[in-house]
Amino acid sequence: MRIGELTSFAHNVADSLASGICFMVGVLGVDVHGEAAASPIGHVTVDFLRGTSSGSPVSADLRFAIERYSQQLPELARRHGIDPDEIAVMTARFGTDPVAGAHFLVTVQTVDGRQSVDQYVGFPGRRHGKPRRGGTPPNNSFKPNPLRGSA
Repeated sequence: MRIGELTSFAHNVADSLASGICFMVGVLGVDVHGEAAASPIGHVTVDFLRGTSSGSPVSADLRFAIERYSQQLPELARRHGIDPDEIAVMTARFGTDPVAGAHFLVTVQTVDGRQSVDQYVGFPGRRHGKPRRGGTPPNNSFKPNPLRGSA
């Protein structure tokens, strides 16, 4: 399995929960961002493999949705061509703030140690910034475009 395939799958799962319309698991009407914002902690971190959450307290409805994702994750992964036994970590941290609005950070890792951390903003979740693969920090060095000349 390629790490990009797992990253895409995890984004789809997290985006489904973020939307509040969790068709993937047959749950409607949850608000993970609202529950995160309602607490001084300000975020909810969901472990999709274990079916648990940390950070802000969650309602019974949201807890049920998180548990359903965990229960159905192996079948959802297989339907997306992913071997669920190769997933070591699949978490998403949901939050909201006045500048970025609703956002979530998806972290995945394979059993052989390949990792990806990606930030998404808005509805639907669009990638924010550059993806970080393999635990390597992003390279922020300036490289002028040779076609445009130097800045």
